[in-house]
Amino acid sequence: MKPARPYFLDLAAIRLPIGGMVSILHRASGAALSLSIPCLLYTLMLSLRSPQDFQRVSLWFHGGLGWLLSLGVTWALSHHFLAGLRHLGFDLGLGEARETARATAWTSLLLAALLTALVALWRMA
Repeated sequence: MKPARPYFLDLAAIRLPIGGMVSILHRASGAALSLSIPCLLYTLMLSLRSPQDFQRVSLWFHGGLGWLLSLGVTWALSHHFLAGLRHLGFDLGLGEARETARATAWTSLLLAALLTALVALWRMA
């Protein structure tokens, strides 16, 4: 007899391997990038419209919320790029062994965080 299936999934109780987490974050970062493109294009349009609008956009990005959103976009871009390279390697038959796949997953996560931290430190200086 098959065990009873749960009626709901407790996402906090599910322990995905690190490769699964990187894959989910790759999809989420791609969605975030897709949704942020219209906003970034709008701010670019505003910054090119007049010197006053450029100053307004510049002040907004140097403020707290603009700074956090720009760091979020930076993380999404770096993570999506690095995880995409990882998945491209899988498509080419590289890094498919369990330990190698786990190492590349951790590497892509840590490098994306490091790149975001470097951008944050650079912007604070």
